[in-house]
Amino acid sequence: MTIDHLDNFWTLDNPTHFDALALKTFQFQYENNSIYRAFCDLINCNPVDVVSTENIPHLPISFFKSKRVCCFDDPNASFFSSSTTSGGQASKHFYQNLDDYRMSFRKGFEYFFGAIEDYTVLALLPSYLEREGSSLIYMADDMIRNSQHEESGFYLNGWEELKDQLNALERQGRKTLLLGVSFGLLDFVERYTFELKNTIVMETGGMKGRRKELTREALHQQLSEGFGCSKIHSEYGMTELLSQAYSKGDGLFECPPWMRVAARENQDPFQKLPWGQSGGLNITDLANRNTCAFIATEDLGIIHSDSQFEVLGRFDTSEIRGCNLMVV
Repeated sequence: MTIDHLDNFWTLDNPTHFDALALKTFQFQYENNSIYRAFCDLINCNPVDVVSTENIPHLPISFFKSKRVCCFDDPNASFFSSSTTSGGQASKHFYQNLDDYRMSFRKGFEYFFGAIEDYTVLALLPSYLEREGSSLIYMADDMIRNSQHEESGFYLNGWEELKDQLNALERQGRKTLLLGVSFGLLDFVERYTFELKNTIVMETGGMKGRRKELTREALHQQLSEGFGCSKIHSEYGMTELLSQAYSKGDGLFECPPWMRVAARENQDPFQKLPWGQSGGLNITDLANRNTCAFIATEDLGIIHSDSQFEVLGRFDTSEIRGCNLMVV
């Protein structure tokens, strides 16, 4: 089997199609991803026995730090890398091209919020702009370019300009997306306050030692008061994934049709948990078809349905990384 035999993930429209593509993706990655195959063999997973998505093993996310987790042999392949704490080891997500990533975040945003062309996109992502290899910066840059509004752009330290732009767009009644790292948004509303009615304020997480970490509820309360909006949206993504889940302000993240989340027992990682119980989050991201679509994250959460989940925090042993997590 080659990657060309896998159906386009962005055309999925029901759970049966998801399950079928997930099983085909597993077979393809078992055959072509030596790291994933070695992991499956180590835990005595025979691919012949994998007849349901419940049987598919999820690779510990830490493998992305020490191994080349991919289905191709290209020593010169490019990669996205995660931010790290001091002395930490970065995760690397290798890719041959970015077609699947672009399709995933474009279709994913449209699925939840409509066409990006309807928005002016303002990005406040200082810590990410200061380094190379960020998948979040790539996504934000693509959104800015495709919004086709001349006011769209990145803001590193130009807070006065960003304040004026937000107020001007608000006066014009323009739909606006303000995408920001958590500490940047907090710093911003400590200096300025707003009454935003036409703007989606979306935090991407990422306190990472810049400020004292907050619960999501405390963070959103401060941001909601500062921006004068009733709800703060959230984006959940990470270097190891090509897809994103979104929350529209109620603390529940929702997945696009090609992404699914399940919970596992903390002390027994191969034991799946029913909905409503907290555990480690296993993510199936079918956009990851050329690396590994089945990832056991270091995040703790509760599953409310196949497509909805809540993030509680992270395992004590996991590093603080550039993904959207708050401590409890």
